[in-house]
Amino acid sequence: MLQSIHSALAYGVLAVLIFAISNAFLGLSAKRNFTSKDRSISLIALIFSHIQLLVGLFMWASTFDFDFKALGLVKIDHPITNILAIALITIGWSKHKKEESSNGKFKKIGIFYVLGLIFLLSRIPFKHWLGL
Repeated sequence: MLQSIHSALAYGVLAVLIFAISNAFLGLSAKRNFTSKDRSISLIALIFSHIQLLVGLFMWASTFDFDFKALGLVKIDHPITNILAIALITIGWSKHKKEESSNGKFKKIGIFYVLGLIFLLSRIPFKHWLGL
């Protein structure tokens, strides 16, 4: 059941992250002010990412075994890379709060959320998602 929740939530996380990244770069290119709507979009992406991480860590801890065939992607690479991804997203959120300018806020969210997304995409088990 946890794996189903983790997989379903992953689609939501990716969608919200892509939306937040698009919003950040559109705001940056349009040179518009960073509003409470922009803050909410970025915050929702942050929250969804953290919830996904918590579900994943709980699932990882509750099902951990020493199956050496699965140690690579699923047991070590996937969780470590995803922790780094969420850390990058969190850093982007923290850094945007210290920025004075809207331009700087959009840049921080855009850059760090993209880096986090790249890390997340690099460790998604697409074989399972696509049924290969």
